[in-house]
Amino acid sequence: MKALINKHFIILLLLITANIFNTHSQEITDPDELFKKARNAAFTLKDYDLAISIARKALKGSPNYADIRIFVGRIYTWTDKPDSARMELQTVLKQKPDYEDALMAITDLEYWNDNYEKALEYCYQGLGYHPDSRELILKKIKILKAKGDYVDAYTTANELLIKNPADATIRVLLDDIKEASALNKIGIGYNLVWFDKGYPSRTPWQITSLDYTRMTKIGSVTARWNYGKRFGNTASQFELDAYPHLAKGLYAYTNIGISDKQAVFPRFRAGLSLYKSLPYSAEAELGARYLHFSSNTWIYVGGLSRYYKSFWFYGRVIVVPGDNSYSRSLSLITRYFVRGADDYFHLGVNYGFSPDEANSVSAYNNLYDLKSKSITVGYKRSIARMNIISISASLQNQEYYSRSKETITSGNQLDMSISYQRRF
Repeated sequence: MKALINKHFIILLLLITANIFNTHSQEITDPDELFKKARNAAFTLKDYDLAISIARKALKGSPNYADIRIFVGRIYTWTDKPDSARMELQTVLKQKPDYEDALMAITDLEYWNDNYEKALEYCYQGLGYHPDSRELILKKIKILKAKGDYVDAYTTANELLIKNPADATIRVLLDDIKEASALNKIGIGYNLVWFDKGYPSRTPWQITSLDYTRMTKIGSVTARWNYGKRFGNTASQFELDAYPHLAKGLYAYTNIGISDKQAVFPRFRAGLSLYKSLPYSAEAELGARYLHFSSNTWIYVGGLSRYYKSFWFYGRVIVVPGDNSYSRSLSLITRYFVRGADDYFHLGVNYGFSPDEANSVSAYNNLYDLKSKSITVGYKRSIARMNIISISASLQNQEYYSRSKETITSGNQLDMSISYQRRF
């Protein structure tokens, strides 16, 4: 009896051992299972050496498994082993010269190693087989931008956006390169503000502007001359704007301006904002403005914007501290893009007062706790890419201070603007 039990025990042990061996054998020979484990090692455990080791086992049994070899090539790219990465990816392309994943991987490899000409060569090879590939076209745009071929990058991005107007990723990329697509820009603008009451003679205000923008290595720089007529006075204002790139995903807005008459423009003004790229095609702004009329005024600005399909949304809060209190305003702006980066309808609403608004009556009274609300509509259109026309109209209801009556009342303003810009 004892011998029989021992016999059955031995048989059971052999069966268990065989099952374990078979399971283990299946795991180390099934390329799909090994590929799954290799991805888990790379993306979950962040153990790239283990991922390559597992992937190599899969390739021993399936040397033509292209996706696994591309995976190994990408890991070598991420771990700064470009020669090993090229060997793996070129092996795939020798067998499948039209394989899109391999072409994208080797394009990325050369791009991340600053080999822009080689990256563009592989990208064009891929587009030859897959002319409508969104990912390859996006890579082409990024490579052209990195090479400094801004015009070609802009043209390619704009063509892709026209085909995919709801693609926020393309719009963010296009917005990043549109200023650099032309080294020079000149512009002219005209602004008219009409009052129904609130200004003694109700004579419309007028501003004419001329500007010149030059794209530099650090970002765009704009020189602007404004000529204004207000309160029976005329004056000039000179401004300098710059948008320097500070780091990847971080740039700034800087402004400085002087005027010969503070009754028309602030005698001196300055501004600074930082812009940081965020996930989901969003961007944050934080900044300050300084104005000097008859006294000094500081303004603090915070904003958040986001592209979503064919829309751009922007919310901004402005805070103006006072001696005993503070004023604030809230702006909500949206654009609906109908074609490229410079073709959109504009709608904005604002509640509250900001002295940084050039056409605000209250700015010249130094009374920043007055109420104001407005709605703005506009349209911007590019013609043959190099010509841009913009028109807008705003209706504003704003409180103002009557010095003669020492009372606060409200009136309406109609603000109309038109501008033309030429890129070259």
